Amino acid sequence: MASLTRLQDKHAILTGANGGIGLAVAEAYLHEGARCTVADLPAEPSAELAQLMMQHPASLIYVATNVTQSASATAMIERATQAFGPVDVFFNNAGVFDMAPLLESDEAMYERLFDVNVKGMFFTMQKILAQMVREGTRGTVINMASQAGRRGEALVAHYCATKAAVISYTQSAALAMAPSGIRVNAISPGVVDTPMWSHVDGLFARYEGLQPGEKKIAVGKAVPLGRMGHPNEIAGAAIFLASAESAYITAQTLNVDGGNVMS
Repeated sequence: MASLTRLQDKHAILTGANGGIGLAVAEAYLHEGARCTVADLPAEPSAELAQLMMQHPASLIYVATNVTQSASATAMIERATQAFGPVDVFFNNAGVFDMAPLLESDEAMYERLFDVNVKGMFFTMQKILAQMVREGTRGTVINMASQAGRRGEALVAHYCATKAAVISYTQSAALAMAPSGIRVNAISPGVVDTPMWSHVDGLFARYEGLQPGEKKIAVGKAVPLGRMGHPNEIAGAAIFLASAESAYITAQTLNVDGGNVMS
């Protein structure tokens, strides 16, 4: 794959990027000329990320980070800045999923989902936006929402609510940052074939009485385009929203879902 340089010399931080969509976006950003700081919870990078780091030793680092802890997020940003300078692009992707029938959903699930998907998302974004303002960087933030944030689902109440919050915070942050020339947008994926879907499929099998793999097949067939998405198809949108091609776009949540949500 040839380098295209739409993000030449940009410094991008990507959270939740040890695999799946985050890793696909990191790889795409590197091919577009960016220097990338990849952050995720594990102490060490995944095998796939480690291989990518070997291919890009001068432009890719990994920082183990817990976005729910303010000190950890601050340390990640400091390490990233030391390596590659101020942040130009933030791909705010760290997130977790869980589900249960509404009357069985407990406080522990609620707190875990909101701690990562909302608190971690917002306060890490806030720290990076503050740096962009201090440095006079006309940067861009891309938050990861979900089609689940567009509507409620009986078994997925807390997750849906967290992703609705991502969409709302994206709009508010975009309005607050517009005077500084900083753009804030979000991507709303539909069903994307990532390793997380094995976990999701298992939960649906438990609560809907399905066979393993049955839900995954069904949701793919239900998409207007007739299939699940691929992480690389989210990466294309992430490049667009990070680049000058989207210079007049802010406060938007872009649906990348095969036609599941029409807005």
